[in-house]
Amino acid sequence: MARDEKISADFQKCVEFHGHVCPGLSIGFRAAQAAMEWLRENRAEDEELVAVVENNACGADAIQVLTGCTFGKGNFFFQDHGKHVFILAGRKSGKAVRIALKAGAMDLSDRHRELMTKMRQGEASAEEKKVFQELHLQKSRELLEKSLDSLFRIEPVRYPLPPRAQIEPCQPCARCGEPTMGSKLSDRQGEKVCQDCLKS
Repeated sequence: MARDEKISADFQKCVEFHGHVCPGLSIGFRAAQAAMEWLRENRAEDEELVAVVENNACGADAIQVLTGCTFGKGNFFFQDHGKHVFILAGRKSGKAVRIALKAGAMDLSDRHRELMTKMRQGEASAEEKKVFQELHLQKSRELLEKSLDSLFRIEPVRYPLPPRAQIEPCQPCARCGEPTMGSKLSDRQGEKVCQDCLKS
């Protein structure tokens, strides 16, 4: 996607990671900003922060880019609750904040919803696709400019910090031979096997 001079460099990084501009990405971006500001934290280089997202939608990508919390570092957690809710916690401070999207804050116009349905079903004409993209970009920018108070409920929470990511050597599965974390192998008839082989 071409660079959009009307959006910030930080948001552009999120767009490059995610692949496109959309309202969901804008929501995740604003939530990450709000959480970082509330905690007074910088982007995590390692596991200084822990992030929890309650959906696997577009906003989760912005959370990873801005906070530095990722699956690979072991400090990014997904809870499948289907909510635009984001929790960010700092290991040093022990503080955590919950950012929850307010009802109606992301509502789309009737035309936008209609075109989204057509896009998902592969029934949109070339002209409708163009209009949809324009509406999508317009809504995304609108969300970037709204006040945090109009978008989210922001409140401190108690969040039990998980242990730091476990790094351990791999061992070959006794059945398939694929290297597997030792703690993830299970005993099957006296052999240490991976989860795939355990199910087969």
